[in-house]
Amino acid sequence: MSSKRVDLKKILADSDLRRKLMVSTIQATQAREGIQTTAAQASRAYYVVTEGEKTAFLDLERFKPSKGIGDRRHEVFVQTLLGSAHQVRVDVARRDFAAIDGAPLDFRGIGAVAHIFREVSALEPGWGIARQGKATGDDPRWVRQWWEVVPETGWVPFAKGGEYCRFYSSVDLVLDWRPEKRGALKESGNGLPSEELYFRQGLTWPRRTQRGFNLRVLPGGCVFADKGPSIFPNKDSDSFYLLGVANSAPAEYLLRGLMSFGSWEVGVIRRLPIPAPPIEQKEQVGRIARTIYELKAKWDRGNETSVGFNEPWLLIEEYARRTSISAALDSLVGDEAAQDRQIQELYTDLNDHAYKLYGIPTDVRKEIEHAMGDRPAEIVWAQMEGKTRDQKRMEHVWRLLSYVVKRVVEADEDGIVPFLHVSGETPLLDRVHAEFAKLFPGRDVNEVEVEIVNELKRKVNGYRRVESIREWLENVYFTYQASLYKERPIFWHIASKQGKSRAAFAALVHYHRFDKDQLAKLRGIYLREALGVFRREAALAAQEGRAEDRLEWQGKVEEAEELDRRLQRVQEGFLQGAEDYRILTPWKTERERPKGWDPDINDGVKINIEPLQRVGVLRIPEVV
Repeated sequence: MSSKRVDLKKILADSDLRRKLMVSTIQATQAREGIQTTAAQASRAYYVVTEGEKTAFLDLERFKPSKGIGDRRHEVFVQTLLGSAHQVRVDVARRDFAAIDGAPLDFRGIGAVAHIFREVSALEPGWGIARQGKATGDDPRWVRQWWEVVPETGWVPFAKGGEYCRFYSSVDLVLDWRPEKRGALKESGNGLPSEELYFRQGLTWPRRTQRGFNLRVLPGGCVFADKGPSIFPNKDSDSFYLLGVANSAPAEYLLRGLMSFGSWEVGVIRRLPIPAPPIEQKEQVGRIARTIYELKAKWDRGNETSVGFNEPWLLIEEYARRTSISAALDSLVGDEAAQDRQIQELYTDLNDHAYKLYGIPTDVRKEIEHAMGDRPAEIVWAQMEGKTRDQKRMEHVWRLLSYVVKRVVEADEDGIVPFLHVSGETPLLDRVHAEFAKLFPGRDVNEVEVEIVNELKRKVNGYRRVESIREWLENVYFTYQASLYKERPIFWHIASKQGKSRAAFAALVHYHRFDKDQLAKLRGIYLREALGVFRREAALAAQEGRAEDRLEWQGKVEEAEELDRRLQRVQEGFLQGAEDYRILTPWKTERERPKGWDPDINDGVKINIEPLQRVGVLRIPEVV
């Protein structure tokens, strides 16, 4: 029979030995008195008795000089030393500062939460690991919005932080993961750190934001970035519990105690204390977090630029079957407000649980919430934060129209949809009308359009007021789509005139299909036929002595001819002096760049749209 050798030297070298012995002694003493005491309670009692020296802080900030009031700091300082009650002195145990090494928390905050860092185990390694991911070193080369490229060509979702949103956020970016590019990608930036964790499901957050810590689900199949570091729980079943606790108000307060505000570094997140409650409490917090996540994810299915998009909110059956567009909008905006209230109630409940899990009493909770100030509200549609009811109504109408145009252009055989009736093609407005008939079956399509126009005529701050769907298509659609698609629109409005006046010729083209052959077709068929119509009408007006009509048609001829000349420069990749209409891909050599208009979709919208922007053929209604 072998006996285990006791290493007394190692035991005596334990800097925490005194506390461990005292805690066990306190528990044994209490047990003899019939009182059951947990290790955490005994450890807290040990701390209270042995906290040692204290440091006094005087909160004199509120006695600084202000309008009409002189500086009273020196007076209050002396009175406090003499024992007068000003409630400005705060005594903090010196050992509390060691509990949170390098903490920027003020003297009140440290005393309130120091014991949590001693008594509650940190996220890593107890609950999971937090890691920083890929920094590309050249985002314009390696990163795209998901709608810019064809996913099947080797682009993968890329979690790179993004806008403030707790619990859920669509991963809209993609990373160039094509096998033939992998070596160059690895050499660019910081290599491929934590590559063994790529494509795993976890939790992620934006590393830099002034609005507060916001953790959200990281779907499987993603690469994560240095600006979108991620947590990978030891147990998948703990994911929603960690999501709930880490998004709570007390957790954010603790994190602020470990960092400089606005920079949520991996090293900070690793040290976040995570309570280990009974299974029932853990599951309850996890259920709340999951419910908030699911509500947000379901709502996002109505967002056209989300990877989970199905259809705009107004076309969801429960709203589309309403008797009118106005009634549908009232119901939709009302339901949105109700979901906001539901999420806010859930989040309040989650915070209540979190304060209890951390053992933070009511008075300390009030101090924490006062110190943190207002935090962003939890709402179902983060992009509409701060918007009025009228703004939300109008946004829903514009989203509906944007979707209808999307259906029209995507369904077109060559991805070119003219605004005029040329080359046997049905004009855009007529196709939109036909789409309304499909989307609102059983309803009078003319009545539907009248109801939409009534909404478009409303004066709403931030939304251009128009008198018709035609005017919206001509003067609103492209700029709105560019904004909606984060300045990377995929349906381009090419027009012969800028400003609010009607263009002689205009067409929408689908970026994914607008290659060199389609530009040649736009010029050689659509625009040429339109020019033929304009010239015939001008000649006919001249023959019939209609001088004003002749001038109008001749103006259209000249306008269309100028558009053709500009498109020709793009087609040829014209370069002369300051005029440069080539596709200039920075990471490609002169030899690798296309000669003339021959765009590589994988280079992205911003690179490929530039020649059209420079030559001035994209419809910009703001230009007068």
